[in-house]
Amino acid sequence: MSSAILSRACWLEDTMFERVQFFLLAAAAMIAGGCVVVQQALNATLRSELGSAFWAAFISYTAGALTLVLVLVLIREPWLALSTIAKSSPPSWIGGVFGTVYIVASIMLLPRFGAVTMVALLVAGQMLTSVAFDHFGLLGLTQRPIDIYRAAGAVLLIVGVLLVRT
Repeated sequence: MSSAILSRACWLEDTMFERVQFFLLAAAAMIAGGCVVVQQALNATLRSELGSAFWAAFISYTAGALTLVLVLVLIREPWLALSTIAKSSPPSWIGGVFGTVYIVASIMLLPRFGAVTMVALLVAGQMLTSVAFDHFGLLGLTQRPIDIYRAAGAVLLIVGVLLVRT
């Protein structure tokens, strides 16, 4: 077999592997996105049962933390060394604060907007923030300047919010 044919076969194999990998990872991301809707609906129900968005959020985070402890034990993840913890930057430890804003806002707004509008608003907010973070390379992300395609995608998401709102 000539080297050109062998090279082409290897390229096709690599391309196919990359495409299959992308679709499997994309499916996992879509499943995770579906979990967000389930979480929001359950948290909104809990809010109405308890009468407090903040207690519902606390219970949600507690359940999540206990689930993570179980996963850490099951996969035998090694405990963090103090030296590893000391190397991390203090701002990187406050991600949960933003998660709290997300959870409480979802709990309070889902019953008012409905699932489709709420998720559309969340995705639009995530996209607009992501475009800014990529464009400016914020919080250590690789800088990826906005181009016409990214701008068009962000505009289309906003149009999507307007189309699905109730």
